[in-house]
Amino acid sequence: MASHRRPKKPGKARVGVITAAAATAVALSPGMSHADPAPSKDQVKAQINDLQHQAEIATEELNGFQEKTERLQGQVGQIQERIAQEQSDLISLQDSMGAVASAQYKNAGIDPTIALLLSEKPDDYLRKASQLDQITAHQADSIQAIQAKKRSLDQERSEASQKLGELEQTRKSLTTKKSEVEEKLQKAQQLLNTLSEAERAAMLADDGHGDDARASRDDSRAPSTPTAKATQKETPPANIPAVSGRAGAAIAAAYAQIGKPYVYGATGPSSFDCSGLTGWAWRQAGVSLPRTSQGQAGIGPNIPKSQVQPGDLIIYYSGYSHVAIYIGNGQIIHAPKPGTNVRVAPWDSMQITKIVRPS
Repeated sequence: MASHRRPKKPGKARVGVITAAAATAVALSPGMSHADPAPSKDQVKAQINDLQHQAEIATEELNGFQEKTERLQGQVGQIQERIAQEQSDLISLQDSMGAVASAQYKNAGIDPTIALLLSEKPDDYLRKASQLDQITAHQADSIQAIQAKKRSLDQERSEASQKLGELEQTRKSLTTKKSEVEEKLQKAQQLLNTLSEAERAAMLADDGHGDDARASRDDSRAPSTPTAKATQKETPPANIPAVSGRAGAAIAAAYAQIGKPYVYGATGPSSFDCSGLTGWAWRQAGVSLPRTSQGQAGIGPNIPKSQVQPGDLIIYYSGYSHVAIYIGNGQIIHAPKPGTNVRVAPWDSMQITKIVRPS
């Protein structure tokens, strides 16, 4: 006979195993994971430094395209002035040719041979006829030359307009990128606001853009001075040597800007970004520098650190995205980053990639 035994109930041990497995499955199932822990203070600082560095790179790129746009606009303006002048010359020649054509039209019914026979002074007629042919040929050549030049200038203007369009589109793309970075900065700022005032001040006092930058400092860096801590108060140190000449004038101009705020794309005199400050300072000394940190890095060969002199430009990071002016004794003046002011700092507070000397 078939067995009619009831199935056995699971024992307590078995129930415990099943319950534990179910709990594990629930914990590992999608959408049921625990929220990530809040970032640490060091993570917040790293995020802010990274985002600010990204924003500085985008700003320098934007500055470069704006500089190119302005230069190209000037070139297009010159081309347009030349086209206008050539068109004016063409109109004058056309008016002159119209007068000649009108005179010829009045005598159109008279054969030149008959006109010569009827002329009281055949020699004068021949001379005038020769001059008329020469004038007509000269004007025709002039018109052809001007028309050819006009076509060439129109082509140049069309090309310049196309380049302006491309540059404008690139500028808009960079502006969009900058906006995205600023949005990230705002999110990071929300995390920053969770820290104490002292912790926030310490983060803004750091001139570097992250731990990687500080880890890559040169081992032979100049020793820090007691005045380095004074840069947090944005006051100039007292142990910097006096410098004469253009370098001295540029340093003096930079000194006068200490305490003014960092602003994206600003070139002074009320606010600055990094290359805006160095460019403005050297302009006061009579030297014109490119607008961007990348452009300023290209003004000359790389000077060894052992030969650095006050007034030299210190270029930072592999992309040449930051620049400062060296003032001596291992110190720089620079516009560090958003939320800070122009200040003095140790020259090795960031990764040095190049040193150049304006002249």
